[in-house]
Amino acid sequence: MDAHDLDAVEALVRTELDAKFEARELALRNCRSIIRSSANAIRALHRSEPEIVEALLAEVRSLVTETAASLSTHPDVHFAGFFWDAVKEYAEAETTRALFAGAPLPLPVDLGVDAVPYLKGLGEAVGELRRRLLDELRSGLLDAAGSTFRQMETIIDFLTSLDYPDGMTGGLRRTTDIARSLIERSRADLTLTVVQERVRRRLDEVAATDP
Repeated sequence: MDAHDLDAVEALVRTELDAKFEARELALRNCRSIIRSSANAIRALHRSEPEIVEALLAEVRSLVTETAASLSTHPDVHFAGFFWDAVKEYAEAETTRALFAGAPLPLPVDLGVDAVPYLKGLGEAVGELRRRLLDELRSGLLDAAGSTFRQMETIIDFLTSLDYPDGMTGGLRRTTDIARSLIERSRADLTLTVVQERVRRRLDEVAATDP
């Protein structure tokens, strides 16, 4: 065999690998933007800036669609991990927005993401709910904080019910464990604040009845 016998092989493999490389590079660039814009959207949610949130998430949706299309013929790159890591952040932003608004959660198919990164994003949204709960406690909004806490509990109950091997769910159990710890800390914070508020009200009542 001489080198000329490999010309056809080289032409074939270079065509395939060049296309895979281009798809991978596009995905990496887009994934960095997806992660950054999703994080910025969550920050805007906490600042109550809906126009900024929508603009950022519209940009992310476009990037997710473009990236998924470019990887559709390269499943080895698609499931390499970095794309799922990016869309997990997008799922977190979209589910957090729905939870804050009291709206129905978007489905994974609505977002164009797979079930596993969606679930991990939903699990991480518990952290954003905790941040909101603490803001509500600081503002004296105990009823709102109680409602936020119930959202957190509903999510953890759902995630805990998904009893699948960790290899299938990409480490969802760890995400669930972290969310559970955040809920327990939030339960303590909420309970302490409610008790303090009851004591304060009782002291005010006593002070008002003193001659």
